[in-house]
Amino acid sequence: MIVEGNHYFPLASVNAALPELTSHTSVCPWNGTANYYWLKCQWRTKRECLWYYAEHKDAAAQIKGRVAFWKGVSVIA
Repeated sequence: MIVEGNHYFPLASVNAALPELTSHTSVCPWNGTANYYWLKCQWRTKRECLWYYAEHKDAAAQIKGRVAFWKGVSVIA
């Protein structure tokens, strides 16, 4: 699903062994508060490159249970 140029994937489709939850958050006026994960990639760590909305606003109901990756992160199925 694409929302505002970001590709959102079902959280269940992400290997749970890869991301690590961080304490970092940001606020979007129409989606709510975003929570972030670190994502370790082979020899380096990309910080806060995966996000989701644990408590989304009503206008963002379509992204409930979904995560998005920061630009530049390649997703391989």
